[in-house]
Amino acid sequence: MSNAIHTLTVDLADRSYPILIGAGLLGSRELFAAHVPGRDAVLISNTVVAALYAAPLKAALHGRRIIEVVLPDGEQHKTLASASRVFDVLIANRVARDAIVLALGGGVIGDLAGFVAACYQRGIGLVQIPTTLLAHVDSSVGGKTAVNHPGGKNMIGAFHQPLAVIADTDSLHTLPERELRAGLAEIIKYGLICDAEFFAWLEANIDALLARSPAALAHAIYRSCQIKAQIVGRDEREQGERALLNLGHTFGHAIECATGYVEWLHGEAVATGLLIATDMSHRMGALPSSALQRLRALLQRAGLPVDAPRIGAARALDYMRVDKKVQSGRVRLVLLQALGRAVVTGDYPDPTLQDTLTAHFG
Repeated sequence: MSNAIHTLTVDLADRSYPILIGAGLLGSRELFAAHVPGRDAVLISNTVVAALYAAPLKAALHGRRIIEVVLPDGEQHKTLASASRVFDVLIANRVARDAIVLALGGGVIGDLAGFVAACYQRGIGLVQIPTTLLAHVDSSVGGKTAVNHPGGKNMIGAFHQPLAVIADTDSLHTLPERELRAGLAEIIKYGLICDAEFFAWLEANIDALLARSPAALAHAIYRSCQIKAQIVGRDEREQGERALLNLGHTFGHAIECATGYVEWLHGEAVATGLLIATDMSHRMGALPSSALQRLRALLQRAGLPVDAPRIGAARALDYMRVDKKVQSGRVRLVLLQALGRAVVTGDYPDPTLQDTLTAHFG
């Protein structure tokens, strides 16, 4: 990608904000001067990312008071205990309401730092600085923040929109291969829910994405953020259309919960969840087998898992019933009517769900 900054806007009236996508953004004093107001900045990161990117970011924040909080790496640390640790630091440093939280990292840090920003003194400013592919295309955009609970993923959280998303594509150069592949799952999701042409583009360009082609990554990130920004702009608090973004997540969250948030990366669980949701759509007669085969082939080429852990259908359903899309005791699912067209529905045959869960979870 060139040094050009590609800008998208999440249109939320007086709370609208830019998504800035480009190379070399982390070290830009001008960029952070424009998008990070105030004197105090609270930099929240983890041990892996801080070692790589905290120094250039702090240099770009020259002249500010910086309070740095470095947390352990991993989804298992996205907890109330970790959030409480951050609150302790903020209170000890007498951080005021005009401070800005900078979330430097992947989805775990973005979600946790966003949750802290939403809660501290009833809400302070937040800037998302994603460093993983998954965070670039999904978790940094849209204002969802949360921590996990042993009984369910993202069960404790708030909507808190950032002031800006600053997505430096250079940070993807240091991303481990497994994390890159996990991010591709969320990109594939966007094609499935509303853009069949993008899905076909991914089939044609998956090798380029795995090779970290700057042009391919730039297009995939921009199109993914564009789709999410449009949906969030129409349905900020997930009263309707935004739930489509959870395709594969209800099944995927069951995998993450059952395995203790340790064995599977979020994107890996989503990938398998996408396949399960597509299989159920096929079993209901909405999709031909060729669509299911295309998705399976794409996920496998991306190096993503397609086989769920054999945790048992009953246990999987128990975790799914904790999902935030449950209404009046009914698990609502995101299913496909076609490649590129998804729907949120509680209108499905229970035996079909049972058969699907048995086939995948045992």
